[in-house]
Amino acid sequence: MSSQSARLEQETRRHGHFSDTESSLASVSTIQAQPSRKEHKLTHLLSYLGSNNPLPALIVADDVVWLMDNVAFRDRAGNWAAEFVGCAFDHRASPKVVDIVGDIADKVGLSRDDQEEGTIEQRIGPFVMEILPGRQIKVDFDGKTQLKLGPGGRNGISSDVKRIPKAPGGSLVTTTANVPKGVVGMLKMQTFFAEPEGWAVISDVDDTIKITQTSDPVGILKSTFVSEATPVRGMPELYRQIRELVTPSAPFFYLTASPYNLYPFLRGFRDQHFPFGQLILRDSSWQTISGLLSNLTLGTEAYKTDRIAKVHSWLPKRNLILIGDSTQGDPEAYGNACRAFPGWIKLVLIRKVTDIAAIGIREKNEPQRFEKAFDQVPRYVRPAHPSRNG
Repeated sequence: MSSQSARLEQETRRHGHFSDTESSLASVSTIQAQPSRKEHKLTHLLSYLGSNNPLPALIVADDVVWLMDNVAFRDRAGNWAAEFVGCAFDHRASPKVVDIVGDIADKVGLSRDDQEEGTIEQRIGPFVMEILPGRQIKVDFDGKTQLKLGPGGRNGISSDVKRIPKAPGGSLVTTTANVPKGVVGMLKMQTFFAEPEGWAVISDVDDTIKITQTSDPVGILKSTFVSEATPVRGMPELYRQIRELVTPSAPFFYLTASPYNLYPFLRGFRDQHFPFGQLILRDSSWQTISGLLSNLTLGTEAYKTDRIAKVHSWLPKRNLILIGDSTQGDPEAYGNACRAFPGWIKLVLIRKVTDIAAIGIREKNEPQRFEKAFDQVPRYVRPAHPSRNG
């Protein structure tokens, strides 16, 4: 991570008193110190091997399974492939849910027994379900091809690049979890087929297309657990225009520093307001609610730089448009990508956030920041004058 990005993150956290908020939140671990009633000791031990686990556990009737939408690409041999991500949980929530809901309600200024506490309890669910490591998820791709996802690692997440049957570019194919009756969750996902050439869009989420207030810890809690998910003014219309301009066969990727716990929330937001696309989220912090705040405010440049490189490995011949904002490390991450992959990125758009509650510190909007972030990047690519949208 560049020293500039790291320094801005630390300054933002100090200005917003993030440490005080994080230390006062309920610290509820979803990773069990001892195997649960559903996890045999051998399963617990072998889950540390991740995808190399020789004896994965299967999904059973009262588990929760999530399947993540993805984008298919052609591998070096010309075959279709895609990264399939699945998650496994126990449906039982932590017994401390009431305490967590009360803590969040207190932080955002709600009175006890406020009707909005019901919203908090609903949205807190994915953070307090016990994760199930070492699980293998069986799925049916397009109703014809059986795939085995996983086994997942200690964080309950499996990530597998699988070869899949061919389909026309721009088409959507559905995959369904092949699980016992009684399993709930997001049991269907869609795969968008992207041919090697054409255009593609990588977009940030928080404070680019969705109001999150990533520079204010209370704002993050409120926008995540209480408020209706709200798009940034004018961005749904802009993305519809971009999609029409680059054709419906162009893949979209939504890159966010949010943890995977927020996938259902963000997928619903995407489906309501923006073109279909693959949501790419962090898998590094499932342990505590306070981890949400650190996920959104620390190491964003390095994380986004790494994930953009992954998209490049899938679609190196596409012409890329990168869209972000000035609240986090988007300028630095996008500048890194421009220098790492010359000619791949054709246009960078940065939303210049002027709302001080969202930006945190005004230095993020100084011209010197953008000049440094896009040093040695061609002028026709870089955002010469980031657009204002407070």
